[in-house]
Amino acid sequence: MENTTSAAVSFQGVSKRYGRVQALDEITFQISRGESVALLGPNGAGKSTAVDLMLGLSRADRGRIAVLGTTPAKAVAAGQVGAMLQSGGLPADATVGDIVSLAVQLYGGRRRTAEVLELTGLTELARRKGDALSGGQAQRVRFAVAMAGQPELLFLDEPTVAMDPLTRRDFWSAVRATGITTVFATHHLDEADAFADRVIVLANGSVAADGSPSTIKSMIGGRTVRCVLAAPDPAVLLALPGVHDVSVLGRDVTLHTDDADGTVAALYGSIGGVRDLQVSGADLEEALIFLTSEGKAA
Repeated sequence: MENTTSAAVSFQGVSKRYGRVQALDEITFQISRGESVALLGPNGAGKSTAVDLMLGLSRADRGRIAVLGTTPAKAVAAGQVGAMLQSGGLPADATVGDIVSLAVQLYGGRRRTAEVLELTGLTELARRKGDALSGGQAQRVRFAVAMAGQPELLFLDEPTVAMDPLTRRDFWSAVRATGITTVFATHHLDEADAFADRVIVLANGSVAADGSPSTIKSMIGGRTVRCVLAAPDPAVLLALPGVHDVSVLGRDVTLHTDDADGTVAALYGSIGGVRDLQVSGADLEEALIFLTSEGKAA
């Protein structure tokens, strides 16, 4: 493991309790500088608590936390950390340019306002007031505020909420172009799959899995077979070689199997009429459900 002084984030045996709820239970992980890490898990898994601790908004009951080689509070106070959180509104009567300019001044003018507006794709919206922004545009303004101090570490909490697909793509392109260490939480698991170097899965306050997206997906094992059948019978499909789970929606069939070759051969040999056949490994959503519902630890 990386030295805690050189890591961007280091959690060593960290625990946090709220009353009777054990939000985090002796979790340990490190995030290297320059990494993009997705923090995933179901509601109540401990993601928000972990982020609050990283930002110095809360203190751990036990364990050690280091952010950029110092305490979270000191890193934030020094302007080394930027955060784009779901909570918090924007001034209704202030323009986008005013909001970004204020953020730049609060960080000591490390960047020019025009630079931040261009980086976040807001130059053309600089004169628009906060109450005239769409949901996606407001998210981009929050991103601009997070980037105003030229941070070394960036936290993003559901950053693409209310963004359309094109805006989401442009947003992540802008994030990647910064090259800085990024920790983000999202319910868009395709984003985690596409943009994260690593995925840390939390469940019941513990680390359930930690690895690259491909590593996380491989933990579930088996393959998924999708096809269209004229009259699918779930009982017949469940009896096919290797099949352990069947989903039927109209004529669309999804089979989870430990023997894809045997399943496909039986589909064509004993059932027939197969159309639009697809065979794939588990996606990140399936892996996340498996790891968090089964309590698997890796």
